[in-house]
Amino acid sequence: MIHTSGNSDLKRVAAFFIPSDIKIFKQKAVQWAQQYKVVCALDNNQYTNHLHQQQEFLLAAGVAKEIVVSENCFQSLQKFIEENDGWKFGYISYDVKNEIEKLQSKNSSQLNFPLLHFFIPEILIQLKGNEVEISSNEKQEEKIFDEINAITLSGYHVSTSPQVKRRMNEKDYLRKVEEVKEFIRQGDVYELNLCQEFYCENYLCNPLQLFFQLNEKSPAPFSAFYKLNEKFLLCASPERFLSKEGNKIFSQPIKGTIKRSDDESADKNLREQLFNSEKDRAENVMIVDLVRNDLSRSCKPGTVTMEELFGIYSYPRVHQMVSTVSGELRTEISVTDAIKNAFPMGSMTGAPKIRAMQLIDELENTKRGLFSGTVGYFSPENNFDFNVVIRSIQYDAAKKYLSFSAGGAITIDSDAQNELEEVLLKTEAIRNIL
Repeated sequence: MIHTSGNSDLKRVAAFFIPSDIKIFKQKAVQWAQQYKVVCALDNNQYTNHLHQQQEFLLAAGVAKEIVVSENCFQSLQKFIEENDGWKFGYISYDVKNEIEKLQSKNSSQLNFPLLHFFIPEILIQLKGNEVEISSNEKQEEKIFDEINAITLSGYHVSTSPQVKRRMNEKDYLRKVEEVKEFIRQGDVYELNLCQEFYCENYLCNPLQLFFQLNEKSPAPFSAFYKLNEKFLLCASPERFLSKEGNKIFSQPIKGTIKRSDDESADKNLREQLFNSEKDRAENVMIVDLVRNDLSRSCKPGTVTMEELFGIYSYPRVHQMVSTVSGELRTEISVTDAIKNAFPMGSMTGAPKIRAMQLIDELENTKRGLFSGTVGYFSPENNFDFNVVIRSIQYDAAKKYLSFSAGGAITIDSDAQNELEEVLLKTEAIRNIL
């Protein structure tokens, strides 16, 4: 479905200096945008240590034109891009895999987000240091800036504590880790990302306040707030899926996680422990090889290279092992082909990818939906940047249903109890704010 209202081409741009706290301005801007039915905010939380850092903060609000599809997703997206210039924001759900590789999913979902949604915004706000650029054909840019600054932020407030349930109890999870290891011994896969869903029913909350809390506890370089009518994604992702700069694409898979310590010396030791971990290095190399193969489907022969291997990046609650793979796009490859050829990301499936995805549908007991999917943008220059939707909450305000999932890569050397503890570590920030 494509819907158009007004002019989809954002021609007017005005720049303003932000005299106040940048973090406060960003919160006010996202709160101001809630008057619109569709909103996408992308925030790197001022991380500057990542290779290929792109936009600092983007806020797209209102719909000039949109596409909502649940079949022929990449074909429809490519047509939408070709027919419309300018910025486009949106998401691709994990289950789009079914039409890429002719797979099936027998599992159910309580959320039912459309498989793919992209839109051209009525208003675009870009933050660059202490300067903000506002583009709009609907309102005067100065009026928007004044309205944002006039917002009074309320304190973080989340509704009464919900009862968090699990789709897979501990005993079942531990058993399924052993099942994965048996599949590995049989040669079906050599790594598989096994995930589980946590959920709350009849839970009434303010999704924006929940996002503010999540972003406060777990600020991440690929954070996202996405509003699609009464459906919300609150994302604190540390991982980039795929990005394009000119004729170059690159991916930064994460494999390897360890907790942090408040003690400086102990925290340094934990970093070194992760860097030297044979298990985490093995996981990382497996996914890097898979990503190199994915990128080679779109890139010129001989151009796919590993820019960084076993990089250790620190976040408020965890250290992570991140590698960077890049390549030069072939001229005949469209932007959607580049994404399709690498989707879904290997860090959330395992390898070989197709067999891993088949086993994931057998072992897990709910559809992933936006979890393991991606959120991002296409720029007017035909560049793009997309994250991996992890460390995230999905919320349906109409159903009052909240969901978050987590998992980890299972290899032949995995210890089931340790894998369970890693899942709990990855969901700690979300469980704490609930």
